[in-house]
Amino acid sequence: MTADPHSAAIADRFDLARSIATEAAALALDYFNRRETLVIETKANLQDVVSIADRNVEKLICERVAAAFPEDGFLGEEYGQTGGTSPYTWVVDPIDGTAPFVNGLPTWCVSIAVARESEPVIGVILAPVLQETFAAAEGHGATLNGKPLKLDPSRTMQNGLTGISSNSHVTPERTGAIVTALTARGGNMIRNGSGALMLAYVSAGRLVGFYEPYMHAWDCMAGFCLVKEAGGFHEPFPATAFGLGKGAPVIAAGPGAKDDIWALAQV
Repeated sequence: MTADPHSAAIADRFDLARSIATEAAALALDYFNRRETLVIETKANLQDVVSIADRNVEKLICERVAAAFPEDGFLGEEYGQTGGTSPYTWVVDPIDGTAPFVNGLPTWCVSIAVARESEPVIGVILAPVLQETFAAAEGHGATLNGKPLKLDPSRTMQNGLTGISSNSHVTPERTGAIVTALTARGGNMIRNGSGALMLAYVSAGRLVGFYEPYMHAWDCMAGFCLVKEAGGFHEPFPATAFGLGKGAPVIAAGPGAKDDIWALAQV
């Protein structure tokens, strides 16, 4: 049997991703614990906020990746994309859920993914306040704080919770229609301010699915890997948008809710 040429490369990067996530989360948590001293800026609108914490955490992650794998590419929310010569690109949201972060809520996380030709093969999402680390890699399965995750097909939209999110790229009318369609199907929604963390919750079976009409690669790639390795479904992120900073619909679900979640995206 021929060995998979990517297996060792993925294993080495998976080890590094978990190590970097722990270090980055500690830095982010330090900023969180003194958040009243941070200067908060807005980006696209008053709800789209950023702080020096986001920038410095991403800078830390980028430096650690460059030192270990200088041949890899890097795509981050704050500083954009740097090309590489290997098939691998690190896709990072240093603090996903900045609005909860600056408002003192615990539902924010550090999200680190590694993609091979725009397909996520590693995903680590660490929520420091909640002390939870979700980790997955191609062929390694998914875990929460080291415990294996496997989705239960008996969980459906009707007996579970569905994550729904939106932003300024989505009209209020569209958001309302999605929520209406969800409740009409007997579902119940939740939104915690972090798309990455809600995708992690899908992988853990806490949510049966998640849908957002417009998200960026750095928000969803780690979560996609987690959901896939836990036995769930995700709609692939389009390669044409991957490195351009463009967004796309994000759809992920456990096996028992796939059809219902997919139907929401058609509203």
